[in-house]
Amino acid sequence: MAQDGSTTGYYFEDLNDGMSAEFTKTVTEADIIKYAEISGDTNPVHLDADYAATTMFKERIAHGMLTAGFISAVFGTKLPGPGSIYVNQSLKFKAPVKIGDEVTATIEVTGKVPEKKFVTFSTVCTVGGKPVLVGEATLMVPTKG
Repeated sequence: MAQDGSTTGYYFEDLNDGMSAEFTKTVTEADIIKYAEISGDTNPVHLDADYAATTMFKERIAHGMLTAGFISAVFGTKLPGPGSIYVNQSLKFKAPVKIGDEVTATIEVTGKVPEKKFVTFSTVCTVGGKPVLVGEATLMVPTKG
């Protein structure tokens, strides 16, 4: 269900270039531990402070795909919302996300492919206004018909 309680989001016909939405979440230690358990990614840079101190980051960092998941949250709950299906996502990781960072995932409609009912989006996650992840996504969006 969408955050407003509806079970449908925007229809393909309702989307226009420039429409945008965002989701903000502060990354916690519990988030990182849960993500490691769910994904199986137990890289010590995420879980072991002593190990992480020996890396270029000097402290534990969140999984990049945890951060990317915030983009999925926008798509699934806000724009286009329930009923939309991921087709493609490119990601470029620009900076680490650390425990306590407030991440804002923002998506914006950049185009439509009417014959396939695909909508393209720019995607970005920021911390303190600085991009930590950028990319592009394509989603299949339900039509009114």
